[in-house]
Amino acid sequence: MTKLERAPSRLLKLLMLALVSSAVYYVKLASNARSRSNRYMNLDADRSTMVNFQQEFIQCVREKGMGMDVRPVTECKVKLLFTDPSAAIWKEPASGELEGIVYEFDLCSLIGLWEKVRNSITILTREYIDGLPNGWRDYAWKRINKGYRSMCSNITLCNEKLAPVIPSTPPFIPRQYGRCAVVGNSNDLLQDLFGAEIDEFDAVIRMNGAPVENYTHYVGEKTTFRILNRGSAKALDKIVALSASAQETIIVKTTIHDFMSRMIREVPILNPVYLMVGAPLGKSAKGTGVKAIEFALSVCEMVDIYGFTVDPGYLEWTRYFSESRRGHAPLQGRAYYQTMECLGFIRIHSPQRKFSTNKQRVNLNSSIWNAAAHLDLSLNRRAHRSNLLDACKLWAQGATLTLNMSTSAMDHQKAVSGIRQYALDQESGSGMLCIKPE
Repeated sequence: MTKLERAPSRLLKLLMLALVSSAVYYVKLASNARSRSNRYMNLDADRSTMVNFQQEFIQCVREKGMGMDVRPVTECKVKLLFTDPSAAIWKEPASGELEGIVYEFDLCSLIGLWEKVRNSITILTREYIDGLPNGWRDYAWKRINKGYRSMCSNITLCNEKLAPVIPSTPPFIPRQYGRCAVVGNSNDLLQDLFGAEIDEFDAVIRMNGAPVENYTHYVGEKTTFRILNRGSAKALDKIVALSASAQETIIVKTTIHDFMSRMIREVPILNPVYLMVGAPLGKSAKGTGVKAIEFALSVCEMVDIYGFTVDPGYLEWTRYFSESRRGHAPLQGRAYYQTMECLGFIRIHSPQRKFSTNKQRVNLNSSIWNAAAHLDLSLNRRAHRSNLLDACKLWAQGATLTLNMSTSAMDHQKAVSGIRQYALDQESGSGMLCIKPE
């Protein structure tokens, strides 16, 4: 065949190749367009779901908030406001400025945050430190009072200091307890007899040095966990003396001190003592009350709170067992806890709410959670996650747990294939460290 005869054949092949390439290109283009279209349609459906839920949220705040109202900003964001300007009566001690009466919340982000807490391990463990890249060198020193980075270049020294408070594997997992009560220290507990009601919960969480003796009619006597701040941890021996039983578990939200370690060994302290991981909420929520709620949500199916000063008329921070002292901005706390209740994460109890006709717990179902997650990820340009394990940023191997689990805890473990999730601190990113059992 001559060159002239072969030319049309080559030309035909090139033409066919061009046609096929064009067809593939347009098929991909159409596929991408359909994918974008479906994504936008799904986001529209998510927006519709959140708008409908937002109306339920608004109604809940108006019914339960005692002087609060809500203004929608977007499908995710709302402003909670106190309708009576005179409600602001507390002044910031340092500046003398009157507290605000309007607070903005991103419901989608809050749902994602608290759902992450509900699926997380919040107790610091050896497997958590082992699972971090250079965890003993770069992280462990932060959990030792007056720690410094070079300290943990000697892992033996770090091990020795942390040994009294870090178990190898988590002693508590999500959904391990059914109904839990978190009991704050507010003086309003003395306005009603909540004691017997509190003692009926599966687990009761108290804070710092709050006593039960002489106050059992008001606050109950059952104590399963006690969350301590740094100051209370320094008096660990006196704290454990508040309970006649060594079964009360002590959880310190900050760091371990040398003298605390010595107390555990030498007094000795027979109660279990642990540290919190404390990463999910970051630096925005350091208060012991919020940390107690965080822990409760990580181990309980349902959480009820008492003694958090959520009723109107707050003048000063008064504890039920001591004199008044400087405290937190009351309206901000009321707005935040009311938001949590109307999102379905907690239920609030207080003297003025005791006879409320609306005590029904808000149900945050999976369709609302998914819609909030999709919108939060889309609006904040985060990677899409289709299941609980998509948040896993780091993976590590761990031992198989031998805990006695409730039915709900076992169901949760099956849903996540037995994988344990810990929130990473902000320096390590916003994802999770996930421990896969052997």
